[in-house]
Amino acid sequence: MPGVEVNDFTAPDEVRSPERTTVEIVKIADGEVGRYTFQPGWRWSECIKPVVGTDSCQVEHVGYVVSGSMHIEHTDGDGDINAGDVYRIPPGHDAHVVGDEPVVVVEFQGAATYARG
Repeated sequence: MPGVEVNDFTAPDEVRSPERTTVEIVKIADGEVGRYTFQPGWRWSECIKPVVGTDSCQVEHVGYVVSGSMHIEHTDGDGDINAGDVYRIPPGHDAHVVGDEPVVVVEFQGAATYARG
């Protein structure tokens, strides 16, 4: 369609697969949108920290939780994000999946560098 740009996750432009993690990236306009899937037992400090080498996640995230629940541990306070939530998580956090259901999120900010060493 003229004037409309479309991409989807059936054939992502990039896939990153750290432990218990799938990060699918699609490029659109000058940016990137990510769909992340975190398996039960996933924890940022165990699965992503070895890839990026920082003490806490230094990515600012803006996204939407498609399914599952995640607990965020931030220097400014802890909180949970759950299916249906739209969220912003500033840099300086750890996180883990809550329960036995995978967490699936779509991120509009943070995808370009998340889980990239």
